[in-house]
Amino acid sequence: MANYDQPIIIKKVKKNKHAHHGGAWKIAYADFVTAMMAFFLLLWLISMTTPEQKEGLASYFAPPNIAPTTSGSGGLMGGTALDNSTDALMAGSSPDVTVDASVTPKGKEFGTVEGALSGRDEKSGSEFDAAKASQYDLKATDDQGFHSAAASIRQAWQAMPDITEIADNLLVEETSEGLNIRIIDQEGRPMFPEGSKYPNEVTRQAIAAIAPILQRLSSPVRIAGHTAAGGVYANPRYGSWELSADRANTVRQILGEFGLSDDRVDSVVGRSTVQPFFPNDPYMAANERIEITLLYETPPVPADLKP
Repeated sequence: MANYDQPIIIKKVKKNKHAHHGGAWKIAYADFVTAMMAFFLLLWLISMTTPEQKEGLASYFAPPNIAPTTSGSGGLMGGTALDNSTDALMAGSSPDVTVDASVTPKGKEFGTVEGALSGRDEKSGSEFDAAKASQYDLKATDDQGFHSAAASIRQAWQAMPDITEIADNLLVEETSEGLNIRIIDQEGRPMFPEGSKYPNEVTRQAIAAIAPILQRLSSPVRIAGHTAAGGVYANPRYGSWELSADRANTVRQILGEFGLSDDRVDSVVGRSTVQPFFPNDPYMAANERIEITLLYETPPVPADLKP
């Protein structure tokens, strides 16, 4: 007879699952990949940046000061070369004549006599030598006077505490044309209110300070106004040409008010946007500027030179 009272035993086996680890490792891995991408991007940018551009970036983040070098370049150019037309050249350009505007000043040579007198077939032999000697003598005198004027301008600006805030907007350069004083805009720091021909008060003070210095020299003065591309003008009959000319003339009036006589002014012109300071970026704020150039005087004609 079957034993129906025998118990039935059922054995259940439970399998333990691995604990869930979460997604924290994914976030850490994503951060690592992002950091590596930023690192390699930084290496690429450093390898593509020229020494002049690095110097300019370093000068931009340096504490504001007034003309820390004898070249008067301030922190804007940061070593960018200038060609013989005084236009700024970007990296990779090949200027015919290079004027050093780096932090470490070097000797400069302003033009050549042969280039100035080339193409004149009537000058040869002793006549050419006489003209060359005359121009060298006059140029040596101009160089000495321009060096002194550049130093005086920087000292005059340094003596004015209000000018410190626009130190990087004021450039003094000795070029092949003469002594070039540039009053330029920077991003967020314009020298003129937008669309206005009248400068800000601090800009007016900087212009007024150089008038007596320019008057002491006998060289003619040229004043040119420049605007950046992309300007918007409410009046269709008043654009960049009119604004650049009006600003240049206003600067002439300020210089005259503080000591520069009218007979010393060679020309007052508006250049609009046709001669940008940075040709590769005509919209850059630095293209909006005033240039006051103390010109080299034309050498006198030798007494024994016949027409």
